[in-house]
Amino acid sequence: MNDAHAAPRSVGVVVVAAGSGTRLGADVPKAFVQVAGRSLLSYAVERVTQVAHLARLVIVVPEGHGTATALGDVAPVPEGTVVLPGGAERTDSVRAGLAEVGEVDIVLIHDAARAFTPVAVFDRVVAAVAAGASGAVPGLPVVDTIKAVDADGIITGTPDRAGLRAVQTPQGFDADVLRAAYASGLSATDDAALVETLGHHVRVVAGDPLAFKVTTPEDLARAERLVASWAASVD
Repeated sequence: MNDAHAAPRSVGVVVVAAGSGTRLGADVPKAFVQVAGRSLLSYAVERVTQVAHLARLVIVVPEGHGTATALGDVAPVPEGTVVLPGGAERTDSVRAGLAEVGEVDIVLIHDAARAFTPVAVFDRVVAAVAAGASGAVPGLPVVDTIKAVDADGIITGTPDRAGLRAVQTPQGFDADVLRAAYASGLSATDDAALVETLGHHVRVVAGDPLAFKVTTPEDLARAERLVASWAASVD
């Protein structure tokens, strides 16, 4: 693992862009849905290219979508960027990307659907891992009351929301730790949970409302309003 006080020598980023977009109701995979004439993937990659110490970018896309389709409206594209097909499940796509990310110190896994995540969020995740954490994820405090229920819908508990966080991406890890987690054969709902199953501690850093995930038509409308507001501010 990196020395706790050393800057990371290299950062690899796997952008997961293999989602179908079924819930979005789009006729193209979600990462290629347009917002103000650009794909969600292009917005995501634009931010990734600003990550300090970026050494390798791997983009995992749906089967049948090659480099030209994935990067058609992305500029500039970092030298050495790899585009490859994903698998049936998200974990399959991450595993494929991890195999291509190369020898780096820190690996970030980022969802293309969180296309507007500020660069500062990436920086916070990288800084936490560079400082010695096995992993780090951005998160926001939960504002709604959360209820745990059983199979019949009966409430079984009310967790204290002060200790809850809604996590986002990028999720970042010491590269060796993440590789070991994926080699373990275990399964989990996200990369952090997979690392946690091996007994590692994962730190939560401050997330950002702009790191919202575009999943539904309402989310897409929010993205369109956001980009329109940015365009209006520079006119």
